[in-house]
Amino acid sequence: MNLVETISLPNELMVEIWDASREIAEDTTLVKLVIRMKVEIQEHYFEDPEHFRQVRSVFGTEEFYRYEKERTFVNTVDKEKVFNELLEDFKRVSIPYLGRPNFPERFAKAQHVEIRKHYYKYRHLLDKEG
Repeated sequence: MNLVETISLPNELMVEIWDASREIAEDTTLVKLVIRMKVEIQEHYFEDPEHFRQVRSVFGTEEFYRYEKERTFVNTVDKEKVFNELLEDFKRVSIPYLGRPNFPERFAKAQHVEIRKHYYKYRHLLDKEG
């Protein structure tokens, strides 16, 4: 993966834009855009301290927002064009949302919802802290 760009958001988060494209055949490429953004999980985001404890137990004090978009079987000569289209679509649609002041809190709470919905996946991490 190659880091293409970083974008500093108004809410002080930093978006990393990665190119994870790879050649499939001699003239064919899988074009893949990967977005990563580290979000600090803070206790004051949660009304119930137990929810913070659960999120911290499973994900730690930092979690990554991740977004991926890909196009398969792209002619290699069109790789850059297709990658740039994926990137521009992401910037147009997602950057305003990710830059909102309440995004980190909403993301942290969504991690707690993930734990509740899929408790069976995380129970071994939750049971460690008792």
